Amino acid sequence: MIKQQSKAPPAALALCVMLATTFAPSGTASAPQLSDAAGSYGITGASRVHFSVAQAGGGGIVGDFGKFSGNFRIDGNNIARSSVEFTLYPESVETGESRVEDFLKSSAVFDSATYRTVTFRSTSIKQTGPDTAAVEGTLTARGKARKERFSVKLTDWNSRSISFLIRGSIFRSPYGMDVGTPIYSNVVEFDMNIKGQKH
Repeated sequence: MIKQQSKAPPAALALCVMLATTFAPSGTASAPQLSDAAGSYGITGASRVHFSVAQAGGGGIVGDFGKFSGNFRIDGNNIARSSVEFTLYPESVETGESRVEDFLKSSAVFDSATYRTVTFRSTSIKQTGPDTAAVEGTLTARGKARKERFSVKLTDWNSRSISFLIRGSIFRSPYGMDVGTPIYSNVVEFDMNIKGQKH
């Protein structure tokens, strides 16, 4: 014998729908869109600039940069007219091992005593989805400038702040930082969580 469940009254159903909508996980809500987040922002210290360099056979070097600054502007009418300026300071590299940090700061890699900053200036921004974009620009490190490309995904936004997930792969050798290859990969993988405060 199959027992039928009693139907909930309309008022109860309406309450359930309202609660489900209110407390649904953020992943089920409609994603924030780039056009909604128009404005000028300053990058905050709550951001994370993470990098990794793979090693043959497993392992490698992973770390973060503790000091950085920058600004970006989102044009809500035309994302292609948006812009990004970003600066990181190699002296602030953190890996959890002072020996590795000293080596990365040395003249073999960043030469942070001579070149105190690494900069990125966007030259082209192409929207690839409602909340994603491809950002191309000039990366300058150790006095050498090259075009690089990063993928950007808007992850959170409100009237005062914004968050992006940014990823990119950069070859070390064109910047004169290919020491350790091929044991260590020639590619640096960047995985960044960038937070901005509206000006």
